[in-house]
Amino acid sequence: MNIVCLDMEGVLVPEIWIAFADASNIPALRRTTREEPDYGKLMDYRLSILREHHLGLKEIQSTIATIDPLPGAKEFLDELRATTQVIILSDTFEQFAKPLMSKLNWPTIFCNTLDVAPNGEIMGYQMRCEKSKLTTVKALQSMGYDTIAAGDSYNDLAMIQASKAGFLFKSTDQIKADHPELPAFEEFNQLLAAIKAAL
Repeated sequence: MNIVCLDMEGVLVPEIWIAFADASNIPALRRTTREEPDYGKLMDYRLSILREHHLGLKEIQSTIATIDPLPGAKEFLDELRATTQVIILSDTFEQFAKPLMSKLNWPTIFCNTLDVAPNGEIMGYQMRCEKSKLTTVKALQSMGYDTIAAGDSYNDLAMIQASKAGFLFKSTDQIKADHPELPAFEEFNQLLAAIKAAL
């Protein structure tokens, strides 16, 4: 029994924080897990910038409303979900992901949640569990599933490496250079073919 685990941002949809950095004209918010392996450090950095500029959930959600899935992502996901079970494992937050899931025909997503004050200020965040992607893959394996995983960033490497088959997708030159053992693809049809071959 197989189950496919996919990252969301950079794989199926554009990076939310990059889009918001551009919309708010705050280049410092362009930093993502492609550059910073420590997710806690990255989120603390982001929240401090939001506080400094008096920005909150409403402003970020306004940007998210303008984001569409990457070209071909919905079709890829539809075909993959017709073939096997798929879960999106993301370090994003429920408050960010919901409008994007509607544009992807409501796939299953496991993600985190934000602590938001009544005035919309983001006070903090709650992770589902420690090392959430790797922990989830191992839990699925303990339930009898073989996992196949794909992602683009440092925080995807553990789930990719722990899976029966794992792939980099639209990743950085640095990550691909550091992990030549991982097949790397740029097009959805290539990733789909690789996943089907691994099933």
